[in-house]
Amino acid sequence: MTSQTKKSILVCAIIALIVLLDQSLKIFIHSYFDLYQSVEITPWFVLCYVENNGMAFGVEWFSKLALTLFRIIAVGALGWYIHSLIKHNWRTSYLVMLALITAGAVGNIIDCMFYGIIWDYAPFMYGKVIDMLYFPLIHNSAGEVIFFRPVFNIADTAITTAIFIVLLFFRHDFNNSFEAIKTPPTESMQDQQEQTTDTLEQQDEEQNDGKQNDEKQQDE
Repeated sequence: MTSQTKKSILVCAIIALIVLLDQSLKIFIHSYFDLYQSVEITPWFVLCYVENNGMAFGVEWFSKLALTLFRIIAVGALGWYIHSLIKHNWRTSYLVMLALITAGAVGNIIDCMFYGIIWDYAPFMYGKVIDMLYFPLIHNSAGEVIFFRPVFNIADTAITTAIFIVLLFFRHDFNNSFEAIKTPPTESMQDQQEQTTDTLEQQDEEQNDGKQNDEKQQDE
């Protein structure tokens, strides 16, 4: 099994797992909770059933149809991007982050495309996203929540966490990846092999020079 095949399987497995967890929890919440019903798990973690038309954490910037179409296009672009990077044997950790973002987008797309039809409240592409994770961490003196107010889901968590990690640790990968995928994979891999060979040759030369210097010092 080639390295590219292993990475493809890993990416697909992560996407499938996150989507499965996300959809399972959403269906459970819809089946056993009333809208806006909440259950306190701990003082700082509450399951709260809400629905929204917007993006992650209930933000609404576009019309419902435009947002759903945007998500579909984004997932298609991410799929092409990941496929191109796998062909270039890009490092696995960055591909994992991209898989999390893709999985989150797919999870929310399923809500938008099918939930309205399944539960008979909206036409195709106009379903609402189900959110349920609520972390009221900080309260004011009156007991009102001042942080963290948004209610979100597993898909939102996957997207936000992965983007945050990419911005912190993978900016080099992000910046260089677009230039790399313009190069045919065979040439790109050949370049990497040539660079590795050059590095090894340079290390051998440095070691030989070091040995020669040691021999000269001993002779003196």
